[in-house]
Amino acid sequence: MAGNSSIEWTEATWNPVTGCSKVSQGCKNCYAERMAKRLVAMGNPRYNNGFKVTLHEDLITLPYKWAKPRKVFVNSMSDLFHEDVPLEFIQKVFDTMNDTPKHTYQILTKRAERLSELAPQLTWGPNIWMGVSVENESVLNRIDYLRTVPAKVRFLSCEPLLGPLNNMDINDIHWVIVGGESGPRSRPMLEEWVWDIKLNCEKNKVAFFFKQWGGVQKFRTGRLLKDQIFDEYPQTELLNPTTK
Repeated sequence: MAGNSSIEWTEATWNPVTGCSKVSQGCKNCYAERMAKRLVAMGNPRYNNGFKVTLHEDLITLPYKWAKPRKVFVNSMSDLFHEDVPLEFIQKVFDTMNDTPKHTYQILTKRAERLSELAPQLTWGPNIWMGVSVENESVLNRIDYLRTVPAKVRFLSCEPLLGPLNNMDINDIHWVIVGGESGPRSRPMLEEWVWDIKLNCEKNKVAFFFKQWGGVQKFRTGRLLKDQIFDEYPQTELLNPTTK
């Protein structure tokens, strides 16, 4: 339920919640759902409920055991702001993150409206980065909800990128990750969509990270964009010191 990660923009994953449900086109070929099916077949007891939302109280304090600082993707197998996750549970997860400031926590949600509603009831230490998924123009409003959150780093995950995001408003956003869909039935991503986001980030001085082209065999398509690797991270020490 935790360990080193092969996800390019993080170092480890931590899953005090597992399971989710689909809310938009980006969820159609969910990698976490596919992985959960494999774990069920392997008899993993954490997945006795399959891909239904399941809370793992015993994992909330796991990061206290990690001696080495690391970047941690929170709930790679779920969504911390899913409607079936109680506020009290989310607050416990935040307590752990705030109590372990040597780690950097990266949270990603598609439920930006609930995130915005609950944000005032959470404590946002500078080591807690908050992001939303933006796969196409139909969910651009998630960025507006994210802007209301007092996280020191606010980021976007445009993965799977399913269409152009021309002139996307990234004001008060500090980091943008872009990636194509991988696995069976993966949908295509055009270079011009990616490059437009790259130029937008450059214009607005936002860190840009190109994760992958994706496809059925993503190791073959790689990470090169116009013959370059783009793996920028937000320079947190340069961000507005009044932003919590």
